[in-house]
Amino acid sequence: MQDIVLEMKGVTKRFGSLVANDSVDFDLRKGEVHALLGENGAGKTTLMNCLYGIYRQEEGDIFYKGQKLELNNPKDAIKVGIGMVHQHFMLVPVMTVLENIILGQTDNLKKIDFKTPRKKVQELCDTYGFQLDLDAKIADLSVGAQQKVELVKALYRGADVLILDEPTAVLTPNEVNELFVILKQFIEQGKSIILISHKLWEVKRLSNRCTVLRSGKVVQTVNTDEVEETDMAAMMVGKKVTFSYEKTPVTNTDNILEVDSICAKGLNLASTLKKVSFSIKRGEILGVAGVDGNGQFELGESLMGLTPLTEGKISFDGKDISTMPTRERIENGFAYIPEDRMTQGLVMDFSLSENYVLNKYEHEPYTTHKVVFHSKAVESHGEVLTEEYDVRPRNPKAFAKSLSGGNQQKVILARELSSDPKIIIAMHPTRGLDIGASEFVHHKLLTAKENGSGVLVISADLDEILAIADRVIVINEGKIMGEFVPGEIDLSEIGLMMGGISRNGEEVQE
Repeated sequence: MQDIVLEMKGVTKRFGSLVANDSVDFDLRKGEVHALLGENGAGKTTLMNCLYGIYRQEEGDIFYKGQKLELNNPKDAIKVGIGMVHQHFMLVPVMTVLENIILGQTDNLKKIDFKTPRKKVQELCDTYGFQLDLDAKIADLSVGAQQKVELVKALYRGADVLILDEPTAVLTPNEVNELFVILKQFIEQGKSIILISHKLWEVKRLSNRCTVLRSGKVVQTVNTDEVEETDMAAMMVGKKVTFSYEKTPVTNTDNILEVDSICAKGLNLASTLKKVSFSIKRGEILGVAGVDGNGQFELGESLMGLTPLTEGKISFDGKDISTMPTRERIENGFAYIPEDRMTQGLVMDFSLSENYVLNKYEHEPYTTHKVVFHSKAVESHGEVLTEEYDVRPRNPKAFAKSLSGGNQQKVILARELSSDPKIIIAMHPTRGLDIGASEFVHHKLLTAKENGSGVLVISADLDEILAIADRVIVINEGKIMGEFVPGEIDLSEIGLMMGGISRNGEEVQE
């Protein structure tokens, strides 16, 4: 058996009355990848934050190479050789690659002699095959390159144990393969990795062992090669989970939505829409794949009338709606699941019942004669949707801010889908959701499709797109790079399109 390099014994972490980690035992062997699985709120990240010194556990002990650790902050963890790459990168965009890597290792960047750290960083890049321009600004790098900077930063600080939190969440398939090669090199060098991931195929491919948490407790630790993905999912949620969906074929020939060469100003040049065209049939799910920040946000906003077009035309149900106000689009059959549920999808200080009627509160039975608001009708409607969409807690009077992310998403789905919309614009519908909640969302979207709705699913999760979409378009820097049907091309070709190479092999030209 490999040597145990790290051990957590009886770790308990509380936030008020909430027990996030409940007497958790966890160990890591030298030269292994040990995966942590669990639903949202299961305690995975909290446990790793205890290991990295961000949190201090109330009970239990942590041992590293046989020595008991007292971790009061991340510097204590870094000092003994524990590094963490967070899901949301901790980089300063206006600083260079080299400056970011050595940041925190010196008190004054202006007085430091960069020759010695540059040499050490370059040696690390050469050892692991990182192609990085050390003088480039972080803001000018791709997401994949930024992740490499985070990895080099951890190695520069002497990490022998790497904690990776959802490391492939925003990578293209080709970048994922590159990352896997790098991680295997880490293991060959005798380092150990703790992998937090919700992608079970990733856990199967990378890890040696897997520990499953549920409600803050360890369910089981298993050898990954001895269990199937369905077994791991069942341990996570306590029931069997479906990974593939039966999609009814698209038989309708008329388009519910037609987008013709639309242009719209983006948050930056890469996200500005450039002559985007596509169509959606009734009873069809069209997926939009791509790395975040390539125009997805602007596309969703443009379709809902929240961002004005500078060129092009949008037709809905045969009618030009290019300049139609958002409210009118909603009243004509649009439903919108925005990418940020907390700031765009809900009024956090409103009750669930009030949030359910945000798109129809002016109409009967909630308002009559345009002046009388019927709160009882709103509450009754809230009770029905809370039950139907399995929103927890079962209290329509609860404030939206008191719910978990998954339940907040269910409230938005309930509001948008209960109106029998003709077209649904779903932006990252399962972002941040666990397997059980994601499956629920997918079934609801597929049911809407079967009922004749046209559905546009915009997601950075390629697995999600491939699972539920009838057709897929790929967007890069505001342009459509190609279209395909899931199952007809391989991931490498999709990855090229996501990286800016069209299906005919041409690179994006401005």
